[in-house]
Amino acid sequence: MTTADLTGEARSLPLQRLRLPRYAALMVAVAAVVVATLTGLLLGWGPVPTVIVAVVLADIALPLWSRLVEGRRPAVDRLITALVWTALACALTPLAWLLITTLDSGIPAVSGHFLTHNMVQQLDPVTFKTMPGSGVVHALLGTLLVTFGAAVISVPVGLMTSVYLVEYGRGRWIARVITLLVDVMTGIPSIVAGLFALALFNVFFGVGTRMGIMGSIALSLLMIPTVVRSAEEMMRLVPNDLREASYALGVPKWRTILKVVLPTSIGGIVTGVMLAISRVIGETAPLLVAVGSIDVTNTNLFSGRMQTLPVFIMTEYKTSTPEGYRLAWGGALLLIVIVMVLNLAARIIGKIFAPSAKR
Repeated sequence: MTTADLTGEARSLPLQRLRLPRYAALMVAVAAVVVATLTGLLLGWGPVPTVIVAVVLADIALPLWSRLVEGRRPAVDRLITALVWTALACALTPLAWLLITTLDSGIPAVSGHFLTHNMVQQLDPVTFKTMPGSGVVHALLGTLLVTFGAAVISVPVGLMTSVYLVEYGRGRWIARVITLLVDVMTGIPSIVAGLFALALFNVFFGVGTRMGIMGSIALSLLMIPTVVRSAEEMMRLVPNDLREASYALGVPKWRTILKVVLPTSIGGIVTGVMLAISRVIGETAPLLVAVGSIDVTNTNLFSGRMQTLPVFIMTEYKTSTPEGYRLAWGGALLLIVIVMVLNLAARIIGKIFAPSAKR
């Protein structure tokens, strides 16, 4: 074959491969929904099987069409993309379903009376009739106080442990032991933390003791591993050049940690603390064991039982009455709102305290 023949053959090849239409994915999705819906109507399927069949048809049809028109590599790319979007939808669907259900069932329960009263019956000053409490203020205050107590215990302990592991304990056997213990604490069941707090206070104050501080200690056992791990990872990300520059200026190690390492990693540390609080604020078992349940408002962590939102939700749901379900969904909505506010605050605080790239 001559050079002229090769040149002519090259000229005959197309410069671009064939491509599917711009809206090929939308077309396939609509066709899959139509086919799945018709099949579901004929066979008497419900909405869930119909949606599953539509997703499977779309994930198969689009890569197959691409294989016939575009070739193997674009078809594989479209297959992987379709699977990733399907996995994302599978992960978001339960979350969206949960939020919609909680909003639908919880909003009717939330009112001024709900947020300002506890569960103790009260006398109406106008009609002189006994009114049910039907409020959640005692559980809301109890949750905030117990969680605040847990944060006061966990944050200093977890942060100082992380400082030791990163700055002082490298290569030492005690650091390896601490790391092992933190990993073990990460996996302990939450009810074990409640039983530990109960046993500890029963030894010193007698059997049957219930106090809010016991719940704070139980939650701190669950918070400390998360705080340690998140703060440790954030401090390890601080470049060693910053530490060495500080040492070169004659700054002692403790001041370098305080003025260089912690400010540089403060954004990630705050985010980790907020995530740890969000992780424990919905715990039920340790609070039920260590703190108990009560219908009146108690704001003293060191005296008597306290009500918390998770225990309130469980207690009201156990009544198996329409009023109990209504109050339980209202408490669940408040708990979700608190967690969302904490996560939003973590992002805002992290951006505020994060070191600027210009400095």
